[in-house]
Amino acid sequence: MTFIIRLIDNIFRIYGYLIVARIFLSWIPVDRTSPIVKFIYKVTEPILAPFRVIIRFGGVGIDLSPIIVFFLLNFLRTSLIRLIVNIYY
Repeated sequence: MTFIIRLIDNIFRIYGYLIVARIFLSWIPVDRTSPIVKFIYKVTEPILAPFRVIIRFGGVGIDLSPIIVFFLLNFLRTSLIRLIVNIYY
């Protein structure tokens, strides 16, 4: 039981770290053909892209999609863990 909860928590935590890495990569000039950079963009883009389309912040160039995704991921992680705890305990 605790293995499943820790697994879910770690998956969400790692994905959060990937989003943070993506944010930092957008601030510095990097080689977008690097395998690591490609991996980070490939893994995070499917989640960030829909929110980037929904939340357009004018022509200012501020991308608020990672903030929204962080809130949603935290809500989803907490909900899944509570659901598992309620089912098994």
